[in-house]
Amino acid sequence: MSTRHILLGLLATGPSHGYDLKRRHDERFPQARPLAYGQVYTTLQRLVRDDLAEVSGTDADNGPERTLYRTTAAGTDELARWAGEIAPPAPYVTNEIFAKVVVSILSGGDPAAYLRAQRTAHMERMRELTAVKTGAHADLATVLSADYALTHLDADLRWMNTTAARLIPLITEVDRA
Repeated sequence: MSTRHILLGLLATGPSHGYDLKRRHDERFPQARPLAYGQVYTTLQRLVRDDLAEVSGTDADNGPERTLYRTTAAGTDELARWAGEIAPPAPYVTNEIFAKVVVSILSGGDPAAYLRAQRTAHMERMRELTAVKTGAHADLATVLSADYALTHLDADLRWMNTTAARLIPLITEVDRA
């Protein structure tokens, strides 16, 4: 996810300061990794440097003075370009789980035990996400984010089941290579 573009999108609703942008990011993207304040302010400085955002004033809001930022015309154009780009399917699929299965075979480990343990971890995360999305205060953004993650975890589980069923031929193949 492009922090730069997400912040531009949040700024599209009007001038904001870094603290507010961080809070709104974390609310709008509840399943994403929360932004660090340093990341927000560094990104804002780069947006200003690249003429995609500008300082529009300060706001004390009954507290310390905060710098307000807003998008520029170039920032609005950049955001529209980015939002309209089709995200290409990954040309190479790197799968840490598969790599660990192969390394386990190569090093004399127990790939079946690893797959079982990984499956358990995936199932636990799926239970957590299901509880989040069915919680009393789950908004649609939370539900959709959880659904996205659940779909990917489910695909991983199906792949693990397929791999476990083909483990003996895989071990033979890896040992021959």
